[in-house]
Amino acid sequence: MNHEIPDPESCNDMADVRVGVDATDRELMALLARRYGYMRAAARIKADRDTVRDEGRKAQVIQNARADAENRKLPGTDIAQIWDALVESSIAYELEEWDRLRS
Repeated sequence: MNHEIPDPESCNDMADVRVGVDATDRELMALLARRYGYMRAAARIKADRDTVRDEGRKAQVIQNARADAENRKLPGTDIAQIWDALVESSIAYELEEWDRLRS
């Protein structure tokens, strides 16, 4: 099995595909860790707990993800649903952090 991470176009077998998927999942996890780090920062910075949930910002983030997905020829509706779940999880995490920092 090839130990380098293949580009999708250069995959020759399912072992290559799995290596690429697993590596991509690790990269996504690192990006999610950074994103949730920003939620910790927001919890620290925001003085008012009621400002954690911002429906206008949520809609903007989801629309940005949908548009970016569509520009990349990815399924925009599916990506928007993933981002909705991501944003909701981020809000819940930020609320927990906000409470933890002030307990």
